[in-house]
Amino acid sequence: MANRGLVKSYTAGGAISPNRIVKFGAADYTVLQGAAATDSLVGVTVPLLTVAQGETVDVIHDGIADVEYGGNVTRGDLLTSDANGKAVTAAPVAGANARIIGTALVSGVAGDICPVLIDLTSFQG
Repeated sequence: MANRGLVKSYTAGGAISPNRIVKFGAADYTVLQGAAATDSLVGVTVPLLTVAQGETVDVIHDGIADVEYGGNVTRGDLLTSDANGKAVTAAPVAGANARIIGTALVSGVAGDICPVLIDLTSFQG
């Protein structure tokens, strides 16, 4: 269950689904749906409807956010974005960096929407 901390409004740089990880867009105050573990991930969208390019989207920057999983996740896993902005376990190869959106609070599988403790960071494999 979500326990949102800091929430900020941005302009969607493209279509963004609810409960997805987002990254910075090409311009200030724009965001795009996350697409890779190497993206500059900044938060998670609130659970509303899909927003279109140019519309306002609210992004949770800290606290606990509900995120859609893109694969098998175990509670305690560090999470990053897959190609669709869904949370997956971060597993960078040796020497590669991964941006982390937070820590899984519960286990789940692809398609589950589960609480994640938002803690933006990165680590190297």
